Amino acid sequence: MPENTGRMASHSFEDTADTTLGRAASARFNASTGESGFLMLDQGLDAFVARVALARTAERSIDAQYYLLHNDLTGHLFVKELMKAAERGVRVRLLVDDMDLAGRDESAVALHAMPNVEVHIFNPFGRTTNRMTQFVTRFGSVTRRMHNKLFIVDGQAVILGGRNIGDEYFEANPALAFGDLDVMGLGPVARHASSAFDAYWNHSLAYPAPTLAGEKGDAAAVEKLKERLETFIVEQGDESDQYFDAMRNSTLAEKLRTGKLSLIPGKAELVVDNPDKLISDRTQADLRLGQSLAPYFRELEDSLIIFSPYFVPGREGTDFLTSLAERGVRVRILTNSLASTDVPVVHVGYVRYRKELLRAGIELYEMDEQYEAKRRSWNYFTGSSKASLHAKSFVLDDKRVFVGSLNLDPRSLIENSEVGVVIESPEIAHNMAEWFEREVNTIAFRVSLEKDEDGVEQMQWESQGEEGVVRFDVDPYTCVWQRMGVGIMRLLPIDSQL
Repeated sequence: MPENTGRMASHSFEDTADTTLGRAASARFNASTGESGFLMLDQGLDAFVARVALARTAERSIDAQYYLLHNDLTGHLFVKELMKAAERGVRVRLLVDDMDLAGRDESAVALHAMPNVEVHIFNPFGRTTNRMTQFVTRFGSVTRRMHNKLFIVDGQAVILGGRNIGDEYFEANPALAFGDLDVMGLGPVARHASSAFDAYWNHSLAYPAPTLAGEKGDAAAVEKLKERLETFIVEQGDESDQYFDAMRNSTLAEKLRTGKLSLIPGKAELVVDNPDKLISDRTQADLRLGQSLAPYFRELEDSLIIFSPYFVPGREGTDFLTSLAERGVRVRILTNSLASTDVPVVHVGYVRYRKELLRAGIELYEMDEQYEAKRRSWNYFTGSSKASLHAKSFVLDDKRVFVGSLNLDPRSLIENSEVGVVIESPEIAHNMAEWFEREVNTIAFRVSLEKDEDGVEQMQWESQGEEGVVRFDVDPYTCVWQRMGVGIMRLLPIDSQL
């Protein structure tokens, strides 16, 4: 790795109260009470429209932090919006994990060369050795990634949640749609997010793109990048035209046009891993956001709803959830099925504990990958042949919600870095709980343990189809080879890396 020294530290602007977003925040929310305004972004189109709208409103700064920034339609559109903001004089800082950036140093360097833009790459792979080789030779360092997702404008508005930047997150991929969730916050919560961003931006693992690539860009490289972006978008033809039309007709776009956008007030606590977590001993629990979340879970009295695409509770988590159920807390969990998950190996760490959780009275639901055929309310699945859960959220006692990048698995809790927000809002919590009650039996399979005539426990999956109840006695829509693969992987001690 090259020396990552001589960097100039930079920090978020604090004098942004006179911006459009700053005035909007001060007019609607009292900073002295710590109250912010929130908008849940449960539809992919709205989530992308929100980012575009905020980028076009930016007057001082845009700080964007992502685990993945795909080289696809929405990825190109996203970068184009950042460049347009920079041309207006807005300072843009783009921080991206290196997991998805193989072969893209030229573009990163060119973007960094643009006036008002800086690009940092987090925890990079070496550029002189094959990446797959480094997964072995640097196991334990490059396998710990920055999974955070933040989009902050003028230090006054923030979008955070489960979405990376890529077509499958924003209803632009006809083959796969992630059911995901972001939240937009206006007010003090954005200041807290800015502080979290600065900690990662100025960390020793954040490499300026030119330092990593060993070369600097120039004005010609910037123009070449602009041309590539425009050419890519134009070459998408009908696909990009249809997506632009869908964005214009999205629910959020209509509310913005008519001035009917309303935010729900609530106090919030931003919870974030210390970036030192990625270079420290795994036993240093004080660096983890789990320390901040723990009190909210210990205080539970009535109910807990978990949305987690990768759910690997482990021994400790299983014991804790079981203890909640034993003291009368109703625990419901929605995760991916073997057929709907995009990372089948993670299913292994869930299957180990499935029966034990069911015996404790915990309600398990697994995503129906063929949900598109009987779609009811999740409009962002339109046209997709496969649906997969990607939202990471909790509803706690119908009073609070957590939205963020955190999966309930060892990789998120111990290995990677994460960020999220706990919002104190009975209205948001009630809305999410009500949605779960109304829709979960349509979008997912209820998993249960049934005893046969001989008293032997058998797994069963049940869902509400268009023509009535649908039942399976094996993992729905899977073949014997998929189930056999999970059975074999269960023999391996890999839970800590899931």
